Amino acid sequence: MFPTTVLPPAFLRVSFAFLALLRKFLMVVGLVFLMGLVGLQAGHSGLIEGLKSLIPASEAADAAEEEDEGESVAPAEPSAPALTPKMRGALDYVSKRYRVSTEALEPIFATAQAAGKELRIDPLLIIAVIGVESGFNPFSQSVIGAKGLMQVVPRYHMDKLPDEADHLGFLDPVINVRVGAKVLHESIRRSGGVENGLQQFGGAVNDPDRRYSSKVLAEKQRLEQATQRLRA
Repeated sequence: MFPTTVLPPAFLRVSFAFLALLRKFLMVVGLVFLMGLVGLQAGHSGLIEGLKSLIPASEAADAAEEEDEGESVAPAEPSAPALTPKMRGALDYVSKRYRVSTEALEPIFATAQAAGKELRIDPLLIIAVIGVESGFNPFSQSVIGAKGLMQVVPRYHMDKLPDEADHLGFLDPVINVRVGAKVLHESIRRSGGVENGLQQFGGAVNDPDRRYSSKVLAEKQRLEQATQRLRA
């Protein structure tokens, strides 16, 4: 048989009192825990803030940043204006005639449309000049050094380039059309009309037959006829 240990009555009383206090403490903890869950489900801001106060400040800041990044939506970049039906029809015609992809032509036509609106030039006139000058080859270069879609001579028009561009900008299709449209606008303004301006733009001021302007205007007429057929 095993020996029986008899505890003193005073020790038993202390033990029972301690167990009673422990039970009460556990009940209080459980009640607080349940209240916390209810508060979180109901979105109790005070309770949430109290819990946040237990987190170190640096960790709380990082968590807030992550929450903001998750909720914020990056602003969309402004898209280029859509082509007008006339310009869209001209693009389809040029794509088939010159065998150039529509994806490559879209920024060219969008730039011509924007430049035409800004400078008050028919954008189809700009497109016609491109067709005559380079056949939509952005890397075209003449024997006198004219470059790009609109065959702009760099040494005369460096001042028209954007600030961040160098001489290679003349081979950029968008930059070339912007600069070329400005040159065309100046030529028309100085010469007093579209035909004379075209002759000056093409370096053919002394041509009595006006062959350059006739060629560009004939190309423009073909573009207009093509857009009318597509809209019919």
